[in-house]
Amino acid sequence: MAMNAVEFIAALEEIEASKGISKETILDMLKESLIKAYRKQLGGDDADVRVNIDPEKGIIDMCQVKAVVDEVEDDFLQISVQDANDADKSKKYKAGDEFAIPATIDELKKATAMSVKSMLKQKFAEAEKSILYETFKDKIGTIITGKVEKVDDRGISVNIVKTSVFLPKKELIGDEKFIVGETIKIYVDDVASGTKGAHIVVSRSKEGFLRCILAEEISEIYDGTVQIKAIAREAGERSKVAVYSKDPTIDPAGACIGSNGARIQKVVSQLGNGGINKEKIDIIGYSDNTALFVMEALKPARVVGAIVDEENKSAIAIVNDDSFSLAIGRRGVNVRLAVKLTGYNIDVKTETMAAEEGLEYISLEEATAEENAKKAEQILLKKASEENAAQPSVLRGLPEGYVAPQDRVYEEEATAEDNAELTEALENEAEKKEAVVEAAPVEEAPVEELVKEEQPAPAPAPVKEEVKEERKEVKTTTSIEDLEKSLADESARKANKGAKKSFKKNNKKAEEEAEEENKPVISTGERMSIYTEEELREMEEEEKYEDEVEDDDIDYDEFDEYYDDDGR
Repeated sequence: MAMNAVEFIAALEEIEASKGISKETILDMLKESLIKAYRKQLGGDDADVRVNIDPEKGIIDMCQVKAVVDEVEDDFLQISVQDANDADKSKKYKAGDEFAIPATIDELKKATAMSVKSMLKQKFAEAEKSILYETFKDKIGTIITGKVEKVDDRGISVNIVKTSVFLPKKELIGDEKFIVGETIKIYVDDVASGTKGAHIVVSRSKEGFLRCILAEEISEIYDGTVQIKAIAREAGERSKVAVYSKDPTIDPAGACIGSNGARIQKVVSQLGNGGINKEKIDIIGYSDNTALFVMEALKPARVVGAIVDEENKSAIAIVNDDSFSLAIGRRGVNVRLAVKLTGYNIDVKTETMAAEEGLEYISLEEATAEENAKKAEQILLKKASEENAAQPSVLRGLPEGYVAPQDRVYEEEATAEDNAELTEALENEAEKKEAVVEAAPVEEAPVEELVKEEQPAPAPAPVKEEVKEERKEVKTTTSIEDLEKSLADESARKANKGAKKSFKKNNKKAEEEAEEENKPVISTGERMSIYTEEELREMEEEEKYEDEVEDDDIDYDEFDEYYDDDGR
């Protein structure tokens, strides 16, 4: 069958754009629908029907295929060799070949055409469901944002992504109202199929919507520090939320309510926009103590005690006489939500009724004390666990109290830069000491005066260049007082020795020798010599020789006469 290829392709593209179904998928659905419809028209579901569609040429080829055999057993599926050759003389058939009986779309009956149309609609619905599911399967249980497209008495139509969803009026919060074009938050409850194809089930009145809003506004719920154990809700009226924290030091109810109720008010502000009275939310601290949990669930009523039957899942709550109506709530909403939240059938009685019936119950104070003791024990266990984790581990078999050796911490070694700074500081200190010595020069006295007064001559001025040069090589740590004393003692000793030698030497030579011998000796912390080993040996030999000369050649009588004459 030939048709307008341009129009056919345009129709495929339009369906692809509106439904989000690819052209290949549409062609496969059309081919499958034609095969099923033509088989039905032929009268057998086992008929071999083949369809080929060429969208570029706008051609649809359809035919029934029969097997060529020598002896026909089923004329619906088979054809003899002779009949095949008689029907188609252009080809020589033999047993085992296939014989095609062509058909056109025009040959399809009206019922068959309607069947093709029905099957195509069904396949489109299935394809849409598959696409919607793939798109929104990860969004089930979350909140999405859309824009209101249409508003009527039944509900509102909301556009999300590339499709529209219908939000029934019963799924709204109370009497809230929206206008076309307004942004709205909706909760994705499920993706389901109906008579009109696949659709997304959305709501604003489900418990899941409140759960998501709480996670958005309260960070402790979002990060898992506080967990929502259960939610009981009647949208637009009141909701009860049971919260719990594994950390005993955290108050889960207080974390959700916030300072002066700031956090919970942000949540309430997003629940309904039409009525004056907003939906009320009761935050309940979850407890394993069923009696305490039941008493907390009936808030804001003042409950004084409870009797719990664990086996029959029932409880009796004892309230103050003036809190009975508050415990029941308007139209019974408070006690109804408490039953849904706890899972226990709750019967509310006043204190007077309980006294008349002689009921014995667990008081609120007793249940609270038990819960507080349990939390205190958990806190102690947590602290002990933290302390054990902080202590160093001890290997099995080691004595109690053994502590593994810790890593030693060594001071950083001095760097080359630090050594350079130290060297410079020592050199500056040495120059200061030298300046002090030079600031107080000692006048050199003649040898005659030294002999006359029998006092040691002051030391000659030190040789500046040699000392300065030597101090660059040897770093001194001697104080200036020790240095001056050492110079004075050495000068005195050398002066005496020079005075004794003056009897055999002339004055000039004595002065040269005194100047040479009276060179200052620099003392260092390490007591290092300023002379080489060769110079030291020469000095020792010279001193030895001088001592021998002094002992053998000096005429002390002549020395005494010298002083006697001088005294006259």
